[in-house]
Amino acid sequence: MRLVIDGERCTGHGRCYSLVPELFDSDEFGHGVVTVPEVAPALEEKARTAVGNCPEGCISLEP
Repeated sequence: MRLVIDGERCTGHGRCYSLVPELFDSDEFGHGVVTVPEVAPALEEKARTAVGNCPEGCISLEP
């Protein structure tokens, strides 16, 4: 699965990189960035946690 974040919609709540630092980090403005786009099966549950906790709904998992 591929993890994608819409940088235009992200406002920097930081939940993604706080909850799942294995897959996300922040940029210089505090906005979330994906550090591991191709999600290994062992991390899919964590990726779904990030998707479900994004207030803007700007994180998605693509097949």
